[in-house]
Amino acid sequence: MPATSANLGPGFDCLGLALDLRDRLEAEVLDRGLVVEVSGQGAAAVPRDERHLVVRSLRAGLRALGIEAPGLRVSCTNVLPHSRGLGSSSAAIVGGLALARALVDHGAQRWDDAALFALAAELEGHPDNVAPAALGGFVISGRDADGGFFAVPAGLDRELSVVVLVPPDGLSTQAARGLLPAQVPHADAAANASRAALLVAALGGAPERLLLATEDRLHQRYREPAMPRSLALVDALRADGVPAVVSGAGPTVLALVHAVRGPRASDVLVRCPQGWSAEHLAVSPDGVRVEP
Repeated sequence: MPATSANLGPGFDCLGLALDLRDRLEAEVLDRGLVVEVSGQGAAAVPRDERHLVVRSLRAGLRALGIEAPGLRVSCTNVLPHSRGLGSSSAAIVGGLALARALVDHGAQRWDDAALFALAAELEGHPDNVAPAALGGFVISGRDADGGFFAVPAGLDRELSVVVLVPPDGLSTQAARGLLPAQVPHADAAANASRAALLVAALGGAPERLLLATEDRLHQRYREPAMPRSLALVDALRADGVPAVVSGAGPTVLALVHAVRGPRASDVLVRCPQGWSAEHLAVSPDGVRVEP
């Protein structure tokens, strides 16, 4: 299951990237009971019963396929940091649904990627992280006129990658969303619409436009009280020409880097604050992967 980064600055709740950092999940059907094994990130904090998000999602996937398992063993090796804006909950949801499909004979034929994505978005409540988690790459997503969800993969410059700068303390998505105003100025909404459209083109092959294209007026500044160090780092990087944003709801900072037309990953890695962690990651062309 890949990490994901949503928003990418102006693309609030509609743009997302799959990143080459992955959790590993396993499941098998038992005669009875539930066994949940967790190692790695968040292992000390997550529940080991039916409340576990992978278990809940796996059960939802089995119900969608018309199956009830008498018992389950679920094993999670967590690499994605929790509550950091890198899509750990979306990875759990999409991963649980993919496990359900893999456990059922001809599950992929009975339940295609579009159906899996739609249920994942319903469980998560918004599609921006689950879309790249399911499909990989760079994805544009949202709600359609009937209240359902859509997801459309978009082109991506192969020389683009990202650097993530991850602070030691997390921030819940609910808390971050709670800081957003009910209304924003029309000028800010219009500016974000133009930047989001430009960002699709910039990611597809115009990296020289990424700094302008990643400007945001809708959400990042409103969340500054909850993550002042993250916004200060974003500001400092952008002042030096690095297209940096808050990853998802934060507090991780993500910088877009380019192998040929700079900035380079090395320019950003050296800016990692003390006590934070930094990784240079490729964009994953694949979403969830199932191994026999």
